[in-house]
Amino acid sequence: MSEKYNNVAVITARGGSKRIPRKNIRDFMGKPMIAYAIETAKKSGLFSEIMVSTEDQEIADIARKFGASVPFMRSLNTANDIATTFDVLDEVVSQYEENGLVFDNLCCIYPCVPLLKPEHIESAYNKFSSSNDIDSLVPAVRFSFPIQRAFVADADGLLSYREPEYKNFRSQDLEPAYHDAGMFYWYRWGYFSKVKEHAVLVKTAMYEMEEKFVQDIDNQSDWDMAELKYRILKELDK
Repeated sequence: MSEKYNNVAVITARGGSKRIPRKNIRDFMGKPMIAYAIETAKKSGLFSEIMVSTEDQEIADIARKFGASVPFMRSLNTANDIATTFDVLDEVVSQYEENGLVFDNLCCIYPCVPLLKPEHIESAYNKFSSSNDIDSLVPAVRFSFPIQRAFVADADGLLSYREPEYKNFRSQDLEPAYHDAGMFYWYRWGYFSKVKEHAVLVKTAMYEMEEKFVQDIDNQSDWDMAELKYRILKELDK
């Protein structure tokens, strides 16, 4: 753990995944999935503490095996299907403060990010920490096609442009749009006392991710694609 930085990495890993049962600790290319998030956080050298927020004892045991701490277990209120990431992080911050610990910054890292590299977290942190005007930073990836030329379908399945005023624009003339990469987030420690829900963007900066490193893992097809990307990226690193 770093003695230079007073940052905490919070890896959010509940046990109740429905679409891919136990996906946070399922074997991915030879290691439990969560191990990649823990090892990436460690290799970044940015954290004085790397903790896992979970209500699941097996996940906690595996997290500790790979070098993370589990200083307290997640409550059942934030381990259900309707709890948001903000709810989980707000609870973590409150629990740390009750225990007399305060950090400068918090980085939430999701547990299923095997394509994430330490340099992504480092570069994002450098951008985040270089401005006192930023309260949070979100990794984002550009939509592969201009969303201004999206189709919508009516009840009969017939297509029309969602924004017809852009139908004759060249792709390169349209403003690029981005979506949340869903991998990690940087926050000032005081962020959670300022806002009431995770979806609010309060002085939020963007760190752009390359699409090759971004992969949702919500079903088996996603899992298979993540394995394919992982193999390809490993070959490119040689």
